[in-house]
Amino acid sequence: MSETPVELELSVQPSAQPESERGLRPPPLFQLPLPTQDPSNIYQQTQLQPELQLSQNQAKPVWINHRRLFLLFLGFCAAIPLLICYMHHILQNRSNNQKDKVTPCLSPACQWASARLSMSADPFTQPCDYFLFTCGSGRLSPDSGGRQRGQGIPGHPQNQREKAVWPERRGQSKEKDDRGRREEKILDRKTVLLQYLTEILEANDRPGSTAVQKAKGFYYSCLDTKSIETAGAEPFLTLIKKLGGWAVSGQWNQTDFNSTLSLLMRDYATFPFFNLYVGKDPNETARGTIKRYIQIDQPDLLIPIEWNRKTLKSQAKTQTLRPFLASCQTYLALLGALPSSSMFHVGNFMSLSSELAVAAAPLDYRLSKGQLYQRMTIKELQSQAPAIDWLGCLQAAFHQLPLIEDDHVLLHNLPYIVQMSRIIGKWLNKHELNTSGPIHTYMVLNLLHTLIPALDSRFSETEKNLSVALGYTEGVAPRWKHCVLETERGFDSVLTHLLSERTAHRDAEEIIQNIISSFKSKLHELKWTDQKYLQFVMKKVQSLIPRLWTTKQILSEAELDLLFSKVTVGNGTHSFFSNYVQLLSLWQKRLRQLLTEQTEEADILSVTPFILGDELLFPMGMFIPPLFHPTYPRAMNYGAIGFLIAKDILHLILPDIYSQSETVHAVGECVWAHYLNVTEKAGRGGAFSLSAAQQQEVWVQYSALQIALQAYHQSLKNHPSDTSISGLSHTGLFLTSFSQVNCDSDPYHEFMPLESSFLITVICAKSDLCPTSLQCPSKTQQHSLQTC
Repeated sequence: MSETPVELELSVQPSAQPESERGLRPPPLFQLPLPTQDPSNIYQQTQLQPELQLSQNQAKPVWINHRRLFLLFLGFCAAIPLLICYMHHILQNRSNNQKDKVTPCLSPACQWASARLSMSADPFTQPCDYFLFTCGSGRLSPDSGGRQRGQGIPGHPQNQREKAVWPERRGQSKEKDDRGRREEKILDRKTVLLQYLTEILEANDRPGSTAVQKAKGFYYSCLDTKSIETAGAEPFLTLIKKLGGWAVSGQWNQTDFNSTLSLLMRDYATFPFFNLYVGKDPNETARGTIKRYIQIDQPDLLIPIEWNRKTLKSQAKTQTLRPFLASCQTYLALLGALPSSSMFHVGNFMSLSSELAVAAAPLDYRLSKGQLYQRMTIKELQSQAPAIDWLGCLQAAFHQLPLIEDDHVLLHNLPYIVQMSRIIGKWLNKHELNTSGPIHTYMVLNLLHTLIPALDSRFSETEKNLSVALGYTEGVAPRWKHCVLETERGFDSVLTHLLSERTAHRDAEEIIQNIISSFKSKLHELKWTDQKYLQFVMKKVQSLIPRLWTTKQILSEAELDLLFSKVTVGNGTHSFFSNYVQLLSLWQKRLRQLLTEQTEEADILSVTPFILGDELLFPMGMFIPPLFHPTYPRAMNYGAIGFLIAKDILHLILPDIYSQSETVHAVGECVWAHYLNVTEKAGRGGAFSLSAAQQQEVWVQYSALQIALQAYHQSLKNHPSDTSISGLSHTGLFLTSFSQVNCDSDPYHEFMPLESSFLITVICAKSDLCPTSLQCPSKTQQHSLQTC
């Protein structure tokens, strides 16, 4: 049941008058002439009426007639203020009626949103079933088989396995419905963004530039699993031959170790013995320096290891080595290795992996030992770890950049780098192993690990089986999600361009500014335990410049075409493998750009605001359907993305607010009292109290809802007109839109002890904002609760 606004009208009574003479009938005391009557005739009738009365009765003295006229004049004067008051009342009613009226939004986006709302439970007609699902750490997982919010509610998308998607563009395939991308039970903003990027990639609305076509071609080649399965292991075997073969197949050219390593780093973004990435020195960042450095870290080892806190060394356990051994044997079998020689090569691979693993250490240990961000020149590094040709390898990885021996790099585990060099030197000097090439085999198997996403399902299944055997039960991402993520890795600038084209920059910036303004006013409402801390927070807030986060210069289609001019995207049987290899090259090219560029590139996959210097940046990925659309009613935008923005800001700027304001405790307990009252747990055993973290999260989300609502009302003052959906009034649509956010999957969701939408009942408890009293039909409120 939706709230339908009713225009208040003065009642019109039926009369014997002709239709053209009917009008509004005010109270008899202020009966005005009908619009069809001539005012002069009415005046004459009014003036003649006393004379008619006199002719019918005896003649009155003159002073009596004058007294009557004087009294009539006084009555007329007295009536003028009342008449003015009445007219003001009529105009005010008309103004209010106009405000209550809602103009339906008929854009394609609104039509889709209306259909989406109709498939969801109405929070105002089923408050108990809708609101009493728990979002906190004890909540049921979507796959647990337990009760989820909405289960058992007729028409709820979780029952109908909602298939609604964004309005389909011309020629768009129905295949995405079959992939079930809209079946997420709990809102994950990153998944929503990936869905939207997928819609962009699958759109057939215009040809687009060649760079856009290449990005879409890569995406579709990733989805073509039939061709990938048909290709099998052949593409990787061909690549091995290109690298000089390997001893496993019996054909190896005994290529130079450092030459092969340089090639893997430059063309295939593969780093078997150490990791490379680009970043700033935090010691310099504190001083405002923005220079970036090459960072060298320990690698992501393939062998499963554990940290022994007694010996302070990494080690591999027998129970984990067995499944790892089995997976290595499977990989070699898939690549055509003979069973007779397979075990020998696997044994050498595991032995070398184990030696390298012993030198690795977890991040917290390295941090405690001060091993992070150790600065040295490439020449100094060469003397510390001579087995690696550091200048040659780094020049290959960052080719076209003029690196020299005196350039500085940052080390994150120098003891590992030194030990790794010794281990490689030892294995290279074992003459009896020269023909078996264990170091080369180690590099090839690391390359295989890099390219598994581009190979047939037998390889990914082997990888998955190892993860399950090691106790990792994370599900495999659906193919569409995997493909859009891989596309973003290589074509991020293309997707940034496409997303920017579809982002309503002005509307997004307007809602950001209004939420920030409302947030600032909320700060003054808090009861602070320390006024100095309030001054500190206000100074911090005032110094931040909020803006939509985009790259300083989004590339045009012509610039994108030039950037990707050397990329060739094929669509044959081996196309995805070839396309994926080019993606790795593009990934490495991006790494080179990071080293030279001084500006911070926008992360297209970012969905939450963050602070960078004196700027509070909001990613474009936040302002997408179904959370936001420029043609939506503003009530819908503020109820969804406005709430999320406010919540993110509160978490970002007031992370420890609980210890600084007594308001947080009071509001948290008040909201929890409402919840216990509705669930009939008040005064009963088993009702637990909230922890400090839970009280803070309840306050954050309740305050975020208030901030977003205040910002929307301010928006209405500035721009009184707003459209609506499903006939809902402005505030009704705002709250309904908020209820669609569900349990937002953010780092703090485990601390939210109740469904966020329950906050609507608290907002509505003592106000006239809501269309109906939100009470459970089957439960009676034990007592009236205060406004929180």
